Amino acid sequence: MSDGADGSSGPKTPADFLRTIKGKPVVVKLNSGVDYRGILACLDGYMNIAMEATEEYVNGQLKNKYGDAFIRGNNVLYISSIKN
Repeated sequence: MSDGADGSSGPKTPADFLRTIKGKPVVVKLNSGVDYRGILACLDGYMNIAMEATEEYVNGQLKNKYGDAFIRGNNVLYISSIKN
């Protein structure tokens, strides 16, 4: 597994990772356990997240579909990229 230090193209820092996933499909897991899946439109230094084509999953079950969604950063447990 490469850490990016050898000149590979992988992300080197969390900020690098966040730049590489902008405009791509992601899963945002909240502290409450709810998942939001959609396209990462943008985020700021407080981890406030704007998403497009967002779906809300509770206990793995689709509950709602939203066009655009805003998630306040203090509710975010993690952000994960989705491989296509």
